[in-house]
Amino acid sequence: MKDILKNLGLLLIVIGVVILSISVFRENQSNAKLAVSLILIVVGLFGHILLNKFLD
Repeated sequence: MKDILKNLGLLLIVIGVVILSISVFRENQSNAKLAVSLILIVVGLFGHILLNKFLD
């Protein structure tokens, strides 16, 4: 369970990048998709830093 929590931030970053790349390659960019991917990437970055700091 601890390993899943340690990788949760990276998983959110990867999901955000996948959403962003799909919207770019399909040329169907909407502000909602771009905002969701930005939020996932930023939350994943801070989550990865904080979770690894407190779970060690």
